[in-house]
Amino acid sequence: MAAGVEDLGRRSFLTGRFAPVRDVTRPPWTRHEALAAACTGCGACVEACPQAIIRMGAGRWPEIDFSRNECTFCGKCAEACPEPVFDRALPAFTHVVAMSAACFAERGIVCQSCGDACPEGAIRFRPRLGGPALPSLDADRCTGCGACIATCPAEAIAVGTPETAHV
Repeated sequence: MAAGVEDLGRRSFLTGRFAPVRDVTRPPWTRHEALAAACTGCGACVEACPQAIIRMGAGRWPEIDFSRNECTFCGKCAEACPEPVFDRALPAFTHVVAMSAACFAERGIVCQSCGDACPEGAIRFRPRLGGPALPSLDADRCTGCGACIATCPAEAIAVGTPETAHV
């Protein structure tokens, strides 16, 4: 193996993680390959985030926790990083939101908190007979900021790919 290159498979095995963790949300403008190649785990991006949504996750890489707040795309995480991990030429996130069947509106309870919180207006509500309006996601407008996730009282919203989103 080349010097300076980690064998993440062996490292995962020895630490009890048998599969690499790739389902977590990484900071904006980062991709798995850049993190694996350049991230030192210094935590500068964690300290710089004014929204306090970046934390150090498993494998010493930063990850996003949308349960408390949203990403405002301020760029302070990218500015604070001393390594070439962030690429502001890329789209900030590759995900959109996805809603589960736990959604209050899906269960017949009136709720539009996700639509009210969405700064891009990507979540709209379509009327239905005999029940509350159902949320509908315009994936092209969704920035993946996570504003809807923290406000959902049913905890029914998570990040997903544009193919899996059915909000």
